Amino acid sequence: MRIVGGKFAGRDLTSPKDFRVRPTAEHVRAAMLDLVAGDVKDARVIDLFAGTGALGIEAISRGARTCDFVETRPSSLHALKANIGLFRLKEKTRVFKKDAVPFAATLEPGRYDIAFADPPYCSRMLDHVIASWRDRRFSRVLVVEHALTHELPKGTERRLFDETVVTFYRD
Repeated sequence: MRIVGGKFAGRDLTSPKDFRVRPTAEHVRAAMLDLVAGDVKDARVIDLFAGTGALGIEAISRGARTCDFVETRPSSLHALKANIGLFRLKEKTRVFKKDAVPFAATLEPGRYDIAFADPPYCSRMLDHVIASWRDRRFSRVLVVEHALTHELPKGTERRLFDETVVTFYRD
């Protein structure tokens, strides 16, 4: 797995040795960031269900000012912290060892410019994050990755990548 765009393009990421972790495919991540390219410069980003941190690091690589990462799984936290160190991003990042669903529910309106959410497929965690965003608008843009079979509220844009769907919500 590697960063696909921006100043870190082509550099490899550390991945956890955990079969339950499903990193966002490079072509999907590239498309996600391309579709929010106009929002990324100097953005305050949050990467919910961060895993390796690939989405947030990709955003910083493309010009985001900061990124907060939310993750609970120990193997993912280890990889995430290794990637932050590898890319020397400690000053631009914060890591929260928290459950992303209640964390998102406590965010104040307008806290972030872009929020990424990529929870385990076929869980209802994403539904709760979207509900929190609709109630609190904690970011101007919410970008969610989910399985094709997961029905979500209509967003402002939707892109299909085989069995993966990316849905965008804008304030």
